[in-house]
Amino acid sequence: MLYAGTMSETNSGSRFSYPVFLDLHDVPVLVVGGGRIGARKAEGLVTAGARVRLVATEVGEHVDRSMLDEVRERPFEPVDLDGVRLVVTATGDHDTDRTISASARSRGIWTNAADQPVDCEFILPAITCAGRVTGAISTDGASPALAGHLRDRLAEILDDRVAEIADTLAAERRAVQDAGGSTEDIDWRPRLRELFAADDSDDV
Repeated sequence: MLYAGTMSETNSGSRFSYPVFLDLHDVPVLVVGGGRIGARKAEGLVTAGARVRLVATEVGEHVDRSMLDEVRERPFEPVDLDGVRLVVTATGDHDTDRTISASARSRGIWTNAADQPVDCEFILPAITCAGRVTGAISTDGASPALAGHLRDRLAEILDDRVAEIADTLAAERRAVQDAGGSTEDIDWRPRLRELFAADDSDDV
């Protein structure tokens, strides 16, 4: 995952400076908000394998109910936090999102409040994927537009060929491990140069 900022800037004020990738398969997640943004957040979480509970006073046409684990069409209540491990709130009302975030925080549940970094324990980067390869850009909440622009530039690099190379290397690493070897002792740079050189020659 990529993020903006030098090491000195990170130490002096950047809040979201420890990038991670989460395994959300079968993880219960709460999304509060049934508008366009809430629908987009829910879709991304479902795509990542999460079981999404959506709570909203109004569930808009953008929401695909069939992909959700549960829909509660009413205002948020603290009981909605029961059993979930992450919360994403996107009601469009800052005071409501702040209240939900505080309630989740009091129970030790990490929360993302759309467009409100001050009320977040984590933020969602702009991402682009090519098979197993995922690139993520964060600006520490400073500018989602800049993150999106950089993501689009990165997407030009992460093409189908990069996805194929990732699969090839995964198979080669697995073969080494099956033979009882350690992939940590291998300098993969020559192999990477070989694979990308083959890609370049194919374009000639």
